[in-house]
This record gives sequence, C-alpha cells and structure tokens, in this order.
Amino acid sequence: MRQALDLARRGTALTSPGARVGAVIADPAGQLVGEGFYIFEDIKHAEVLALEQAGSRARGGTIYLNLEPHCHQGRTPPCTDALIAAGIKRVVAAMPDPNPKVAGKGFEQLRASGIAVEIGLLEAEARRINEAFARYILTRLPLVTLKSGMTLDGKIAPPPGDSFNPSALGATGATGGWITSQEARNHVQELRHESDAIMVGVGTIIADDPLLTDRTGLPRRHPLLRVVLDSRLRCPLESRLVKTAREDVLIFCSFAEEKKRRLLEEHGIHVEQVPLGSNSNDGRPDLAKIVARLGELEITSLLIEGGALVNWTALATGVVDKIFLYYAPKILAGDGSVPFAGGEGFRRLSEAAQVKDIVLHRFGEDFAVEGYLRDLYIASEAHV
Repeated sequence: MRQALDLARRGTALTSPGARVGAVIADPAGQLVGEGFYIFEDIKHAEVLALEQAGSRARGGTIYLNLEPHCHQGRTPPCTDALIAAGIKRVVAAMPDPNPKVAGKGFEQLRASGIAVEIGLLEAEARRINEAFARYILTRLPLVTLKSGMTLDGKIAPPPGDSFNPSALGATGATGGWITSQEARNHVQELRHESDAIMVGVGTIIADDPLLTDRTGLPRRHPLLRVVLDSRLRCPLESRLVKTAREDVLIFCSFAEEKKRRLLEEHGIHVEQVPLGSNSNDGRPDLAKIVARLGELEITSLLIEGGALVNWTALATGVVDKIFLYYAPKILAGDGSVPFAGGEGFRRLSEAAQVKDIVLHRFGEDFAVEGYLRDLYIASEAHV
C-alpha cells in the first residue's frame, strides 16, 4: 500500500481535476507483477496500467489501491469491469472515492462479483493525497490553503515606517529581507507545485515584484495560474508578473478602468470584474465569488500567499480550508510590525477560526503548523 501511495504522489500536478491514484498488483504468491499511476493526459487509469503490465499473472492476485476503483463510464470504461475481467480475487483500498458517482458503488460491484474487498489501510495518508480532489468533487470549489511565513509573535513584516508601505497589504519579507529560512522557502515551492493556482493581493506585486511561479522544475499539466486581487487595476505594467504573463495570469478587479484593462490584456493577462465584497467600504472584490469562479475554471487547489489584509479577508469570508503557517525563531514585537492577519479581527473567542488535525513540520530552525478549518470530505449543503 505504501508503494501505491508513492505511485499516486507521482501524479502530483499531472492529474487535476482528477484524483491521484496509484496501483500495485501482487500475484497469488505475493510477487509484484504490475504497477501504475494515473496521469490525466495519458487517460488510462492506474488500475488498467497495472493490469496491462501484469498480464495473465494478475489472475487470482491482489491489487492495492489508494482509492476505490471507479464503476461508471467516464473518460474511460469502469475500472471495476477491468479488474473483474482480469480475474483479480482481492482488492485492498485505502479509502472510498469521495466522488458521489462512485462513493462505495465500486466496492459493491466488486463484492457482488466475488472479489474480496478490504478498506482502510493507511486511510489518513491516502485522504491527504486527494484532499484537493475531494473538496472539488464534493463542492466544485478548490481546496484553499492559506500560507504565510512569520516570526514567533505572528509578525509578517517590520513596521512600515513613515511612508505608506504596500507590504502591509500583501507582502511578506518585503522589508528587511526574508523572515523564514531557505529550507522553509524551498518547501513553499513544493506547496506551489501541488497547487493549481496561487493568489496574492496587488500590494504584494507593488512591494515585492514577485514572479509567483512554481520553481521546483517538476512537470505540471498546466502552468501555475497566478491570480491577483487588484480592485482598481493598480498592477504595474513593468512588474515581472506582467512581463512574464503567458495566459497564466488572472486579475480580479472591482473597478475596471478600460485603458488599463486593455493594456494588461495586451500583455496576455485575463482580467475579470467581480462584485464588491460584503464590506463594500474597503472596495475589495468578493473573495467568495472569486473562489467559486476559480472552481468553474476547474481549479481544484488554491494557495493564498497574501499579507495582513488578504489573510484577514480570506479568514473572514470563510473560504479557507487549510492553513500552512511557517514560523522563524525571531521576535519583532511592537505595535507597528505587520501582523499575520489584520482587519477588524474576530470580536469574540467563540468566533475565532478553529484549526484542527494539527501537524508540525521542522525546516532547520524554523517550524510550520499545518491544519484544517473544515472537513474536506463533507459536501456543503449548497452542493448536496
């Protein structure tokens, strides 16, 4: 099963909007005879690839899967039919498929044909591999991960100084260098690689002039979609983001000045206007509608790398599913340093965002907290 999970991970950034699936087949004597993992462009599912490699040696054998075999006609015929026809006698699956079209029906078909089915081996690990797929297939919304790097006292930047500093709106590490270590920043690239899209506020573009790219060098099905919240289209035409746009930059605005919009679109940037958020006084576009729009574009995972106000807006609107917060052993202190989340904040402790299923990670002297704000395997009422 661990080998099947490792195979599934090889589909990272290559399967969206589908699930990551790995399959391993052992013959009746327990010898490995076939394996495979799914890639969207190759069409064939992991089970079929493993069966093709195993050939006749699969008969009477066991297949290990991180996800329930599908039993409906989609881009390919049902994998359950292929397993039955190949003479597989035992299926060991880490978890059921969250897709309502499958969701236990595959197991039922296999059992009805006389195949032994075992479920639950390394399930927690398997659920993490396909958490973005689960969130998307149940709600048609992307998995939203809020990522930030900060000091031990929760500061993402030093005081902005006497003049206005855009880093207070969107940038981390914009003043005085990086807060977190190189090891932590390398891991951020892994998070980017696992994501379909990355989002920042225009303040980050103005202050840091970032590229917002996936620099792992690993293969992707699509380039990382670079999303900018820019209510009044202030994104500089001379920024690296604009100069490197190759139909992979999407700007959401509330007020579209036609000339600036046309100039951005001439650089290969797509601009969409969305309504103001519930607090229209701040002039910011509605983040919940933006996340829903990304879902319509088959974005299954979104990484938010914002600053204080973007972070607060994401938390306040309830779009955040998961957090990945990096901490460096530094203390900035002071009222002027920029906090992780600004805005008005939650007024009562009972209203605070509750993070569950915490996992701690070490990156040299830094550490990170990974956790969840909701169960990703439960459909929202609006999509049941």
